[in-house]
Amino acid sequence: MDIGKWKCRAAFMNQEGEILDEFWFTNNHEGIEALTAKLTIQDRVVMESTGSVWTNLYDRLDDRHIHVSLANPLKTKAIASAKIKSDKVDARILAHLLRTNLIAESYVPTKPLREIRALIRHRVAIVKIRTMVKNQIHAITDKHGLRCEYSDMFGKSGTKWLKTLELPSLDKLILDNHLTHLESLNQQIDRVDEEVHIKACEDVRLLLSLTGIDVYSALLIRSEIGSIDRFPDYKKLVSWAGLAPSLHQSGSVEYHGSITKQGSKMLRWIMVEAATVAVNHDPRMRDFYERVKHRRGSQKAIIAVANKMLKITWFMLTRREPYESRNEKRYQQKLNSVEP
Repeated sequence: MDIGKWKCRAAFMNQEGEILDEFWFTNNHEGIEALTAKLTIQDRVVMESTGSVWTNLYDRLDDRHIHVSLANPLKTKAIASAKIKSDKVDARILAHLLRTNLIAESYVPTKPLREIRALIRHRVAIVKIRTMVKNQIHAITDKHGLRCEYSDMFGKSGTKWLKTLELPSLDKLILDNHLTHLESLNQQIDRVDEEVHIKACEDVRLLLSLTGIDVYSALLIRSEIGSIDRFPDYKKLVSWAGLAPSLHQSGSVEYHGSITKQGSKMLRWIMVEAATVAVNHDPRMRDFYERVKHRRGSQKAIIAVANKMLKITWFMLTRREPYESRNEKRYQQKLNSVEP
């Protein structure tokens, strides 16, 4: 099936490669019901992972115990690409790949795990908007040469100071709107954080022992990785996160370049953020960072720390053991924050 936002194309094919039926159906309740009426649990279905428009159809088929393969778009394109591209052609190509067992499948987390992912990514989106609003407030104060005497301009005292500023009417209006927006965003983040703490599981508690990881980042890592058993060794996990160095080889010449950046963008981002914190609070990570920094510079050193921390994460989740170099006092404080 070729999945679209409003309309999807289905191609029914037998094991000999003969097209038995082709039709359009709408990507809504009525269209999906019409499709499932034509299927049995003996049928196999394949669709591409395109944004989030596949999830509703996937869940409905999975609920009916129909085997569904989610094809990786990039790898599918590498295996079979056509000069003429249309929804009809795409559906047929996917059907041929399915019958010959050449589908490069994408990992599909369980439904509860997908819900956690959605929650965490929602928080990331809100925080990005909040950062943008804060930057716009900074722009207004900088424009008028105003300097906040408080360490946190957006803390309780800093916010009170912002509200009492005497500005031209237009800038005052814009500032007040930004402050109202900021207050609303903070409330939204607090509500999400409450839900995040509720969903903290045993894996999250283990991850909290790693310096630089808080409840939010632990849940993000957990939701992005899914089951650690799908990675037979730490190298597979590091590669999947895009933190492994690229390899260029020709004959006897072998060159390791920058990281691949192919894989989970969210996992790669949060590990770099955690590494930035860890080098300031974890002696083990700081020593490693300084050694790499001396040879390759600070930016590559942070990436190396993120790589190392992800390796440690694999061992922690596989062996069910907390981080051996943990700060016990700080770890207990983190655990207390997720206790009911």
